Amino acid sequence: MDRKALSAAFPVTVPVLMGYLAIGIAFGLMLQEIGYNFIWAFFMSLTIYAGSGQYLGVTLLGTGAALGTVALMTLLINFRHLVYGLSMLEKFRGMGWRKLYMIFSLTDETYALLASARAPVGVEPKRFYFAIALLDHSYWILGSVIGAVAGALIPLDTTGIDFAMTALFVVIAVDQWKAYKNHLPALLGAGATVLFLIVLGRRFGQQQMLLVSLGVIVLALMVLRDRLEETEETSC
Repeated sequence: MDRKALSAAFPVTVPVLMGYLAIGIAFGLMLQEIGYNFIWAFFMSLTIYAGSGQYLGVTLLGTGAALGTVALMTLLINFRHLVYGLSMLEKFRGMGWRKLYMIFSLTDETYALLASARAPVGVEPKRFYFAIALLDHSYWILGSVIGAVAGALIPLDTTGIDFAMTALFVVIAVDQWKAYKNHLPALLGAGATVLFLIVLGRRFGQQQMLLVSLGVIVLALMVLRDRLEETEETSC
């Protein structure tokens, strides 16, 4: 691993380090509470690596959900990653074997960093992006293991602890808002989500509503793509 790229990426990932330790610990505590030790926490975070998906997994494991239910719920909750992947096609081009890992490691927070971070002078951009993804993944694994070990040693009440994921996402969203002058994509996403939550939320449920709103957001961004790119170039 390129030490220069790691050194450049670390300061960028510090906010994620703080957040992932917190929500990783929360996940580990929740997993330990339903009877799965730190070994499970380590391998789930290593191979699944989906914050909200893993939080959901704790609930599904705890209730003994059927495999079909697990697959469907995981698809619904992680469907947004389709949008992330489409927007990263150009950045991941030419990364060779690292591209597969970059696709796997594209969490909400890593996506936010990759979308806004710029490689310092003298650091190869592809190695810089890879270092960001690798560091973020290691933070999540570390937090998960710490939480599971702490849960085994110290009896704790985990009620409400899963809000840590929401809190981290809000912090990242605020940072993105400050980083870009063009707020149309953020306003479009928030507006569409609120609209369909009101119109469809009660009748069809939040998961189905999320799929519809994501589909509308993707279509709208595709239609407005040229305008958004022009605005971004002008602001730069």
